[in-house]
Amino acid sequence: MINPTLLQCFHWYYPTGGALWQEVEALAPNLNEIGINMIWLPPISKGASGGYSVGYDTYDLFDIGEFDQKGSVATKYGDKAQLLSAIDALQRHEIAVLIDVVVNHKMGADEKEPVRVQRVNEQDRTQIDDEIIECEAWTRYTFPARQGKYSQFIWDYKCFSGIDHIENPDEDGLFKIVNDYTGDGWNDQVDDEMGNFDYLMGENIDFRNHAVTEEIKYWARWVMEQTHCDGFRLDAVKHIPAWFYKEWIEHVQEVAPKPLFIVAEYWSHEVDKLQQYIDQVAGQTMLFDAPLQMKFHEASLQGRDYDMSQIFTGTLVEADPFHAVTLVTNHDTQPLQALEAPVEPWFKPLAYALILLRENGVPSVFYPDLFGASYEDTGGDGNTYQIEMPIIEQLHDLIDARQRFAHGVQTLYFDHPNCIAFSRSGTDEAPGCVVVLSNGDDGEKTITLGENYGGKRWVDFLGNREEVVETDDEGTATFTCNGGSVSVWVMEDVL
Repeated sequence: MINPTLLQCFHWYYPTGGALWQEVEALAPNLNEIGINMIWLPPISKGASGGYSVGYDTYDLFDIGEFDQKGSVATKYGDKAQLLSAIDALQRHEIAVLIDVVVNHKMGADEKEPVRVQRVNEQDRTQIDDEIIECEAWTRYTFPARQGKYSQFIWDYKCFSGIDHIENPDEDGLFKIVNDYTGDGWNDQVDDEMGNFDYLMGENIDFRNHAVTEEIKYWARWVMEQTHCDGFRLDAVKHIPAWFYKEWIEHVQEVAPKPLFIVAEYWSHEVDKLQQYIDQVAGQTMLFDAPLQMKFHEASLQGRDYDMSQIFTGTLVEADPFHAVTLVTNHDTQPLQALEAPVEPWFKPLAYALILLRENGVPSVFYPDLFGASYEDTGGDGNTYQIEMPIIEQLHDLIDARQRFAHGVQTLYFDHPNCIAFSRSGTDEAPGCVVVLSNGDDGEKTITLGENYGGKRWVDFLGNREEVVETDDEGTATFTCNGGSVSVWVMEDVL
């Protein structure tokens, strides 16, 4: 794959009704034509909220739209047959498929059981009360509708380290399960936010239980056999011990018929923490560049006051480009979601140009930016908002430009707070380009490309500028862009 380009093919508010797998199958012939060669599907397993579940409230990993559980056979996105048909269509069109892995927690247990718990300070999870409370909790998962097909594993309180609700006495909060089977306290090698960020939601899986880790490895083998997927996106890894994922990734790579592409979500804006995690898993996964996404958000709000020459400072793609998946936005940062940090539409073409046309990182494109999205939800203030996420009109062209012109040696011209540029030299087999963008007034950059590019005529592939630029004998010319815009200059004779 020359220029890998990932599409996150869903968003948080994708409509219910089981249509996504069929839509994906219909899209498959066209995606490669516009330059998409990898696709990240949402969680495929049945969630606690059944046909309404986005997929991150995992109930049964082994139900991928096959069993009548939680009110439906199909998931929000369709049934098992539709899923497998969609994956087959993608792979026939040479598009790699990533499956979303949600194994931090489970939700929607089938039965209560007696447990002993200790209250935990939610703001500092290292503070655990000495008092032991005898109670009941929803911690037993028997999956009666599946009746042991694919796996006979029964999850009970020994598989979990924490919960947020108990009964008899009834109480909500954060509770540490007293579990001689796995030991005291929380898992190590997790993020240190709130003292220890092991617990996120629901019934928190305890990876110190060897039977649990073996079951999750077995599920990975099973899901690869069922779907023939090409890789994984790992959810919420800052809450999961790094030692477990190092072991898990080594296992799946060993048993996979071909090398898998793996990217993990460690949502931290501190690049040091991202690098530490990469070290802890021996460099065996890529990470999403959360610091860069936040910079795009801030730049889109600040306009000409943002120093574009520093847009990559303190980002993962600058510190470790070989482990960075770059993005403009995703399902967690879209408006009204938990990590809300939307990028204003005017800036998105600039941001996408910076991740699609530079040589560093693997870029991820977000479904609503390609196809649009409209939804309604309640904000943190209790008010209801109607959200429109418009199609970014030139995104198709930028993805196409990545495959056609983003080749060869990269040279940066990040020497002005409002107007920056970079060039790609091209190769013997494929042409290069010059990219100029501004968050202020109309911008220009005088660039010398070398004698090989002497006497060439250049046009803006995006059509934002209408003039033709000609290089002199040394390959020097002044390339321009409109204010608050981007231009991708390519040689006229390669179009």
